[in-house]
Amino acid sequence: MPTPSSLPPAESVPSTQSSASPASVRSDCPLCLAPGGREIWRNTWLRVIHAQEPGLEAFYRVVWNAHVAEWTDLDEARQLLCMRAVGAVEQALREVLQPRKVNLATLGNVVPHMHWHVVARFDWDGHFPAPVWAPPHTPAQDLPPERVQWLHARLPEVERQITSRLQGIDWSQPNRL
Repeated sequence: MPTPSSLPPAESVPSTQSSASPASVRSDCPLCLAPGGREIWRNTWLRVIHAQEPGLEAFYRVVWNAHVAEWTDLDEARQLLCMRAVGAVEQALREVLQPRKVNLATLGNVVPHMHWHVVARFDWDGHFPAPVWAPPHTPAQDLPPERVQWLHARLPEVERQITSRLQGIDWSQPNRL
């Protein structure tokens, strides 16, 4: 497993819009050119965005900043960093929202830029129990408004928890648990 010293220090990568070196940015990739949603947290390695999908209000993505297509394109130290972030988002969703299930997925068929989908699922969501990519059985505008309002009211706390958990990770020491 790579040692922490094999990773460049976080300060060595300037905080630019893409937070990736020019060689790792592709002009034809939407996740290289834009955050991909409402950005709630970013560091040198990755960002967490709220996907803002109608009917799936608790849909977040963990997006690796540098352009890589597959999770295994990352070395083990960076894989560990990425999964710590995915876990932090999932934990915050579970703690604050107590969903029926949290779905995790990395597909990249449409946008081949490594990112994880982290989606809190509820038995009342318009897709449940089908995957979020299936056609909804209930359109977003027909979901129970009191449940949607309940969820919206808790998203700021979800995002505070995500931020707090991510700030608690030692990003310079990825191998230390």
